Amino acid sequence: MIAGYTGYKTMSKGNVALFSLVVLLAVTGLASCSKVDPETLKGGETRQTLNPVYFTGEAQKAYEAARNLPEVIDSLQCYCNCTESVDNRSLLSCFVDMSARYCKTCMEAALLAKEMNDGGKDVVEIRKTIDKKFSVGGQ
Repeated sequence: MIAGYTGYKTMSKGNVALFSLVVLLAVTGLASCSKVDPETLKGGETRQTLNPVYFTGEAQKAYEAARNLPEVIDSLQCYCNCTESVDNRSLLSCFVDMSARYCKTCMEAALLAKEMNDGGKDVVEIRKTIDKKFSVGGQ
């Protein structure tokens, strides 16, 4: 108790109810702010990815994932040096040229996104997982 503070004793039942309502609304409002609109995650890549038939093995699978799930892959950040490219808008940008072919991080992120999408995860959950796994200190 704070010395000399007696406010809690003088608060009427009506004020306590009003205060409780304000706290409840504030908490509820903050909880709803944590919901992410998937549209806001999109990087805006509009170029076509390279055709997966030009690749083999893991690269082919990753390019297929990017081609088949552009809305998901475009919502993911690239966590390698590909991001230094002027035209890089998202992970999808890495698949419009040969960048991802030589990058284990890009291929692994695309394949993880595909696996999660196939498992029914939404783009927000996929993004959180990719960010946690590949961001600095995320592993």
